[in-house]
Order: sequence, then C-alpha cells, then structure tokens
Amino acid sequence: MNIKNSFKKLTLIIVSSIFLLNACGEEKNSSSVNVAEVAAKNYQWKMVTSWPKNFPGLGMGPERFSQYVDEMSNGRLTIKVYGAGELVPGFEVFDAVSQGTVQMGHSGAYYWKGKIPASPIFGAIPFGMTATEFNAWLHYGGGLALWQELYQPFGIVPMAGGNSGAQFAGWFKKEINSMEDLKGLKMRIPGLGGEVLKRAGGVPVTLTGGEIFSSLQSGAIDASEWVGPYNDLAFGFHQAAEYYYSSVWHETGTNLEFLVNAKALAELPSDLQKIVEVAARAVNQDMLDEYNARNNIALKTLVEEHQVKLREFPPEIMKALKGFTEEVLAEQVANDAGFAKVWQSYSAFLASMREYNDLTLKAYYQNR
Repeated sequence: MNIKNSFKKLTLIIVSSIFLLNACGEEKNSSSVNVAEVAAKNYQWKMVTSWPKNFPGLGMGPERFSQYVDEMSNGRLTIKVYGAGELVPGFEVFDAVSQGTVQMGHSGAYYWKGKIPASPIFGAIPFGMTATEFNAWLHYGGGLALWQELYQPFGIVPMAGGNSGAQFAGWFKKEINSMEDLKGLKMRIPGLGGEVLKRAGGVPVTLTGGEIFSSLQSGAIDASEWVGPYNDLAFGFHQAAEYYYSSVWHETGTNLEFLVNAKALAELPSDLQKIVEVAARAVNQDMLDEYNARNNIALKTLVEEHQVKLREFPPEIMKALKGFTEEVLAEQVANDAGFAKVWQSYSAFLASMREYNDLTLKAYYQNR
C-alpha cells in the first residue's frame, strides 16, 4: 500500500509539473506577443524648425536626421520635417515642442534667452568655445547634463543638432573702421552677441533667416550676421550689402539643437529612443563636416565671382568687443543663478582647452 501511495503521489507531482510548465510557456508566449506588438508599432512624429525648408546646412540637418531614424528603425519611427512658418513661426519652435503640439524641433538655443537666460551658452558665446571644444564639453565635460536640467521644467529633452563652426562677423553696407562706426548701427544679431553690440552703441535686431535679405535691401537694417560663406551665398546677401567681415567673435562654434518632447520620447520603446539619440549625434558631426568642406568653396565664389569686399575688424574693435563681452557675462552671472551654474562649468572647461590648444593646435597652425 505504501508503494502504491508513493507512486500515486509521484504521478501527481509529474502531472502537476507538466501543467505548470505549460502554463509558464503560455505566459511566456503571451509576453512574447506583447513585446512583438510593441516592436511592431509604428510612430509618426512632426518636427518644426527655425530654418527654410531644405536650406543648405541648417535646414538639411533635420532632413538627414529624419532619414537616419527612418532607416535605422526600419520605418517604425517616421518624422515629417516642417520649415519655418509651415506649421509654426521660426521663433515658436520651443513652445510648440514644450506644449506637445509637435514631438520635435530644430533651432538655436540663443533664441530662448528671454525665457531661459542661460540658454545662449548652449548656442554660442562671444569669444567662447570652438565647435570641437564645445562638443567635448557637452558630451564629456558635464555640459549635456546641465543642458537637460535647464530644459527639464519645460518638458523638453535637448540634444546637440549640428554645428556651423566659426561664423563670420557678417555683412555691412558701410566699412567699419572704428568704434564710432558701430554707434547707431542696426544689425541683425541674436543672443549675447546682440547684447555686446548694444553695449558698443549698436542696435541689435532679431530676425529669422528668411527675413534678413529683404531687411538689408530695404534699409530696415544696416548689417547682418547669419552663418558663413556657405549659407550666406545661398541667401544672396552679397546683392544687398557690399562689405563682408570675416572676423570671428560673436559665434565661435555655433551649436544647434534638437528639441524633443520628453513625454513623446518616454513613450517610445528603448531601442527607438536610442536610435533618436544616435541619429542626433550623427547629424551633429555631419553638419560640422559639411560646413568645413563648403565654406571655403563658397567664399572663393563670393570674392572671385561676385567681387565681394572681404574685410577684418581693426584690432581696437576686437579688443573693445572682448571687453564688452566680459561685462555682459559678468552681469548675466550676477543676475541669474542658472546662468552662473552653467557658466562655471563652461568657463572652467574653456580655460583648460585654451591652455591645451595653445600648446598644440595654435603652435601647429603657426608652424604650418
């Protein structure tokens, strides 16, 4: 009897185990179906920009980003890109992303200094970092974490979205030979560069790229910075202003940004989130490469074919602009805790890079 009872118990255990394994298998299959359903789901996003649709350099960055994401996700995440004014005005990109009207935007951080005083640091600082230095600070010097912290209250995740490199001082209808020539000068120039110009006696004006040519032509402004030869040639500024100043001071390595709605990003599966991040990094480097390759060719076209008068600011003007920049930055640090926090990190990294680059690249350029 004991043997029979033992056998019955053993049989029950085996049968129960089989049922349990089958149940686990069904649960696993159910889980697999759910994962498959998530993986198969398609997402359609919209991206608004501050640039004309398909504009060389600036405008093509978002287009390439959309292409990369589509290809890497095998069509699971598609992003339709809109130029400035097609869906929202160029200066309303930040608000559109923050409010969730669209999932993404592409613009320049210095446009938001009215609502986030420290934002220009993530666009361009007069006499600041070069593109290479900035990318190093952003991704390996703590800059990105500070940027994310700054935008977090607005429900936005920022990512570097390209860099146009060192920008020319801009287009002028008259020669600039002394500080007196800057007084009363109406110039399109954004960010802290505009604050410095104001300190020098000029009148900074904020315009989107598409408004610059007509404003120069009509006399609404006397001068304008934009980007550099590659983009300036595309806009035909040489037809509206005679003098082109190469002196780099206000935007020494202009970082552009992808703005991602935090909620929309969190709703993506982890692999698509990583694709968005990697595509942004790819575009960030790709744009800088393109500007480095195209600017010199475009400059030769402007000078040799269109007889543009290339000029440099006199040393005394550069010295004065540098002094005004230091005053403006000191005021920003004193007036805004957020600016002071970011600036402490930025300026420390810049000092370190300046010392290292003086030993390496500066000496190399002189010897070359």
